[in-house]
Amino acid sequence: MGSEFNWHEEAEKQWDDRSEMWSSKSRVMWEEGSRSTIVPFLKQHIGKGAIADLGCGDGFGSYLLFQEGFEVTGVDLSKDMIERANSRIQNEGLSFVQGDLTDLPFQSEQFDGAMAINSLEWIETPYKGLEEIKRILKPGGRLCIGLLGPTAMPRINSYRRLYGEEVICNTMMPWELRKMAEETGWKCIDGQGVYKRGVEETHLHTLDEEMKQALTFMWLFIFEKNG
Repeated sequence: MGSEFNWHEEAEKQWDDRSEMWSSKSRVMWEEGSRSTIVPFLKQHIGKGAIADLGCGDGFGSYLLFQEGFEVTGVDLSKDMIERANSRIQNEGLSFVQGDLTDLPFQSEQFDGAMAINSLEWIETPYKGLEEIKRILKPGGRLCIGLLGPTAMPRINSYRRLYGEEVICNTMMPWELRKMAEETGWKCIDGQGVYKRGVEETHLHTLDEEMKQALTFMWLFIFEKNG
């Protein structure tokens, strides 16, 4: 990276600028769109307790977790996102704080579980974010993480790197994230795909996991912290 480019500051600025756009569509995404299967999938693997929503945006996903009986703390790098979340949603057992995924404002082993949907990609060194999530989870704690798949148009956020431009998005293949996680003290418990219209279950049932991942808009993982 160039000496004048600060990934953290640029990421915060860009997400502040996008907060109104994101907030306008987040509810539809969580209730009907690409994120509608996440909370049901998470509930299969993470029991009730304290959960951190990392990269919570305007907090609607956090609110859905709260409705399911979790005690939720949402975290986002964008101050504007957190202000929107706090102004729209105020419940005991649901709170929001501004924070950096590589330096979370929490004690070690504070949470029973965590959710990070399309947030690890926005870190300059994703490994550092994964390590910080591990730090805040109790032994055996589980993480539901969503990663943009190969067919996701939002991956355009990292495209300009091909021209040598500075970007704030690290696109990864699902197999890359799983390999990094398993190399650094996580156990993969389960995975599930989110697909664009046109991909039917009949297209998928004969495919192995790597081929299924190749068709995804987003791949969901459940990782468990070893120890």
